Amino acid sequence: MAVVREFTLPDLGEGLTEATIVQWMVEVGEVVAVDQPVVEVETAKAMVEVPCPYGGVVTARFGAEGAEVPVGAPLVTVAVGAVPDDLAGTGPSAHGSEAGAPAGPADAAEAGSGNVLVGYGTSAAAARRRRIRPGGTGPAAGASRPVEQVAAGQDSSGAEAAGVPRAGAVAAAGARTGANGSAAARAAEAGSRTVAVISPLVRRMAREHDLDLREVTGSGRDGLILRTDVECAIRTRQEHATAGAGVTDAVGAAAAAPTGEERIPLRGMLGAAAEKFSRSRREIPEATCWVDADATELLAARRAMNVPGAPKVSLLALLARITTAALARFPQLNSTVDTKTQEIVRLPAVHLGFAAQTDRGLVVPVVRDAHARTVEDLSAEFARLTETAREGGLSLAELTHGTFTLNNYGVFGVDGSTPIINHPEAAMLGVGRIAAKPWVHGGELAVRQVVQLSLTFDHRVCDGGTAGGFLRFVADCVEQPALLLRGM
Repeated sequence: MAVVREFTLPDLGEGLTEATIVQWMVEVGEVVAVDQPVVEVETAKAMVEVPCPYGGVVTARFGAEGAEVPVGAPLVTVAVGAVPDDLAGTGPSAHGSEAGAPAGPADAAEAGSGNVLVGYGTSAAAARRRRIRPGGTGPAAGASRPVEQVAAGQDSSGAEAAGVPRAGAVAAAGARTGANGSAAARAAEAGSRTVAVISPLVRRMAREHDLDLREVTGSGRDGLILRTDVECAIRTRQEHATAGAGVTDAVGAAAAAPTGEERIPLRGMLGAAAEKFSRSRREIPEATCWVDADATELLAARRAMNVPGAPKVSLLALLARITTAALARFPQLNSTVDTKTQEIVRLPAVHLGFAAQTDRGLVVPVVRDAHARTVEDLSAEFARLTETAREGGLSLAELTHGTFTLNNYGVFGVDGSTPIINHPEAAMLGVGRIAAKPWVHGGELAVRQVVQLSLTFDHRVCDGGTAGGFLRFVADCVEQPALLLRGM
């Protein structure tokens, strides 16, 4: 007899609390191996393929493509130990235990996958706590679920996408409604008891829907309020409100909606970027200074470096090398502000972020230890990270913990910008397009290759003199690249 195991969305790191399902990689009834990727999700940082630590037959999927799933919510259930006959199409259906039931004898899957994302892994078989259902105690309450129901086409994707809890949660909600009696009795009981909820996600969901958690009866252990309980209460209230509204009101609302209006949800990478931009503007008192520089000599130096047979050096790599040299002179700008302790933290290493535009939006890959890299090494790393970003394959480590950002917005054909600082960093250097312009060179008017440089900085970490000195040094190195030889 197969044992049904429930695999939940693991903690993907960096404090992420949810992910959006991009693509299912398995179907219900498909046989999966241990550590086989079952779903591709998009977090606020990157696209991640999530491997399942169990081997067996997929009996259910939870969540449709495009649905947002919180950490800890079920992704799939897998029948471990044997292939049910009904899924194999060779005989009568088999029945697997409920996902929360204790495991049977140890088998190969119980030994653990050894594949570890942040916060999950199955290197040792962990004791699973039986799910407590209202109205039942002891082993009889956790009745097993027939696998044949799933094989008959019962995929949970649609239910989860619509916010409908699983069958067990619906039954529990019905039992609660019958047991509590009238609405007045429920209100009196709610006012006299402590709210049993530990999940910040549950509290946030209740707060966003103006729901009093004291009026919700929990279906978890010791009356703990779960996400499904809050969803059920919200849905019940919405159904009552919909039932009271007339058909005329619905027609009027439809007529009032603007034609052709498009609404794009702020979630995933788009939502994370919006939140970061807003937080930067709320918390950082930023200022910007800028200067024009003659980049003719810098372009000539690059041409001299790119001799046949040698690794190609990009302009961005040269600008990055100038930036790290400037940060060595002005370390105040390679810092962050700890608002909890009210301290400026100067950072010893330069982890240089650079803005990269992709089909999925703006991302900022990070070059680790940029101050210790050569121009050739920087050029190769920029190329690798840019290609990986366009493929959507950047890891969380490659997108986080930057200390300073280089923004080459000149690729969009613009001269200048006042960019938003990449929170919690303290500054960002912007580089505009390099264009032929009239310029006084050697006492005479000539056509030179001119670029505009801008520095947006956190005024808490330095004053205008430091920021101006940094930007002037960068401009001098752009105009006379030989100045970099002084520090070598």
